[in-house]
Amino acid sequence: MSTVRRDVRPPKSGKSPAFQMRITPELKAQFEVAAKDAGMTLGNWFKTLGRKELERLYKYNNKERI
Repeated sequence: MSTVRRDVRPPKSGKSPAFQMRITPELKAQFEVAAKDAGMTLGNWFKTLGRKELERLYKYNNKERI
């Protein structure tokens, strides 16, 4: 059995606000497979994806992080 990688950033004040978006069931299924292959939950997979994309954009644009 594989171990699920968790988001290791410490919580600041309880749960974060929910982020909702509409996607097709087929796209969600593809995301779920990718998250499972990465050994993480769908929510953590999205957070990791977002952080990597922000890092790539900052690097590409030579901007400092906010």
